[in-house]
Amino acid sequence: MWNRRMAGHPAALFTIIIWGTTFISTKVLLTDFKPVEILFFRFVMGFVALFLVCPHRMKGVERKQELTFVLAGMCGICLYYLLENIALTYTMASNVGVIISVAPFFTAILSRLFLKSEGKLRANFFIGFVVAMAGVALISFNGSRMELTPMGDLLAVLAAFVWACYSILTRKISSFGYPVVLTTRRTFFYGILFMVPALFLFDFKIGLERFADVTHLLNILYLGLGASALCFVTWNLAVKVLGAVKTSVYIYMVPVITVVTSVLVLKEPVTWVSVMGTVLAVAGLFLSEYSGKGSGNSE
Repeated sequence: MWNRRMAGHPAALFTIIIWGTTFISTKVLLTDFKPVEILFFRFVMGFVALFLVCPHRMKGVERKQELTFVLAGMCGICLYYLLENIALTYTMASNVGVIISVAPFFTAILSRLFLKSEGKLRANFFIGFVVAMAGVALISFNGSRMELTPMGDLLAVLAAFVWACYSILTRKISSFGYPVVLTTRRTFFYGILFMVPALFLFDFKIGLERFADVTHLLNILYLGLGASALCFVTWNLAVKVLGAVKTSVYIYMVPVITVVTSVLVLKEPVTWVSVMGTVLAVAGLFLSEYSGKGSGNSE
């Protein structure tokens, strides 16, 4: 059991490292692709990859279990990404970055309401949340000031809440006893179905000839195979092992990974503000994670 629980932390950290670097691939693709096109292609590619890895069918799925998969696909695959992308058209990326990092707090509240297995939250979790949010704010508003844009900020809050719902649903799905690859594939299926109506609203175009560009192809492969197929499996595995609350606090690391990647890949300058923000975000993560047995129990 000890080894099993310890495996959850590397899985969560690996996932966040990949998710924290996806902005580079997305930025490259946005020159020729709309946000909804990138989302659709990456998750279709992820679904196909998971099917090829494990083509087996899930047998004996009950109606209530099926509904849980439907809701997880709607929340974590469709609504979260659409809300986040639409929010970015109304407000600054820095605002969205900070607000999305509130997701672990929502997850903690929902876990207390709906998950008996998560255990009691201790003061350390909330102290860690405040410390991490201070760090995320320093990173996000480094060199800029916060500008409130109600529509965009509200959509970002909704995105954070929807991700928390997905985390709770994923925890519930983990109790069904099915292999993680199969449950992730089923969630992708429903997420893609819910995404289809949005394609018509956002003027979606197939335009597969755009992937003749090797740069475009490599970046969509990174998003589809890495950030979608592989990372959703590792994230769901971490939730299964650690619980929804303990896994969700790794979201604090996303801005940190983004800063490090910006410095290493984009050669952006390091500032004392971003360094201080990074230290606080990591400290908040540790405070929330290592708050004793009450912060989240594995099965």
